Amino acid sequence: MKRLWLAVLCGYLGLGATLQVLPEWVITRLHGSAAAAGAAVGVAFFATALARPAAGASADVGRPRRFVVTGGALVAVGAVLSAVAPTLPLLFTGRVVMGAGEAFLFGAALAWVLSATRKADRGRISGWFGLSMWGGLAVGPLVASAVRDRFGEVAVWTAVVAFGIVSAACAAATWRSAQPAMNGHSVRWQRLVPPTAVLPGVVFGLAGYGYGAVSAALMLFLASISTHGTAWGLSVFAVAFLGVRAFGSHYVDRHGGPVVAFGSLLVATGGATLLVTTANLAGGLAGAALTGAGISLMFPATVAWSLARGDAATAGPGASVAVSSSFWDIGIAVGGLATGALITSSGYPMAWLAAAALLATGALVTAFHYRTA
Repeated sequence: MKRLWLAVLCGYLGLGATLQVLPEWVITRLHGSAAAAGAAVGVAFFATALARPAAGASADVGRPRRFVVTGGALVAVGAVLSAVAPTLPLLFTGRVVMGAGEAFLFGAALAWVLSATRKADRGRISGWFGLSMWGGLAVGPLVASAVRDRFGEVAVWTAVVAFGIVSAACAAATWRSAQPAMNGHSVRWQRLVPPTAVLPGVVFGLAGYGYGAVSAALMLFLASISTHGTAWGLSVFAVAFLGVRAFGSHYVDRHGGPVVAFGSLLVATGGATLLVTTANLAGGLAGAALTGAGISLMFPATVAWSLARGDAATAGPGASVAVSSSFWDIGIAVGGLATGALITSSGYPMAWLAAAALLATGALVTAFHYRTA
């Protein structure tokens, strides 16, 4: 378990470091626009969304290790392709490779862990194990900033490659046996897309749009209102996110996924709304913190929600979690692309307003489900 947790942490340290430097890299090195920077963030998540179900379903039949190892390796390969790309299409290719690596790395690792976890503990365990991912995304930007300030941007990409290699090595050294959640030795299509995971997935996807908007635009937005904003933006978001995740995951098992998801989306909507109205650094950081705190528990909440609705005869925990998480990936991808386009055409307030509206929609869908369930 510890090596698996470390494997995911290292992989996401690389992915988090990438998010710190990618928008500026696109604009300054490849002469792209804000829309292109948003696309560079978002395009990876389409690949993640497509690859996740296969990784989760394969874990359900007892074969997660090869996917986790492959995921770490793809993070390293994608970083190399992104760093050396002389044009935007080639950089997008590297981002797609990294996206597939993310899907294999975390999707198979989480299913591996859940295969040996009691149903009553899955919300808490998924929240705890998810800290490996979110811890990497939180610390990765800090590492990238420190490395860039001392050694330059090329050194950041080198560090990302190293993180991917270490991730693959940790996974390869993990010999914890997987407990198959499904009978049989093949992955069938109906196991890849369990219908019971769709509703939680849609809500998770709406939260993903908010995360995608923050990933694509927060650094550029804070830079536009303060010369000191870029050093703190994603870090404030991440600290709020991790703090709530670390101390709040047990509420999912206590109150249920839909209840926690509803409250979380209300907080995130408030954060995005604050970003619409603020014109100073303090307001921007407060909005980022509220949005991070709100989105934080959406993962364990929708995991518990999906598994509670799941049918063990047709879908294991890996497939159920993977499908709902694929909606998250799609939400991030659309959020990154749409936010970049909205900034270019209408400015930052409209981009944040769109994020707030979709987060609020997720809260309404959750409330409707809870009242009619």
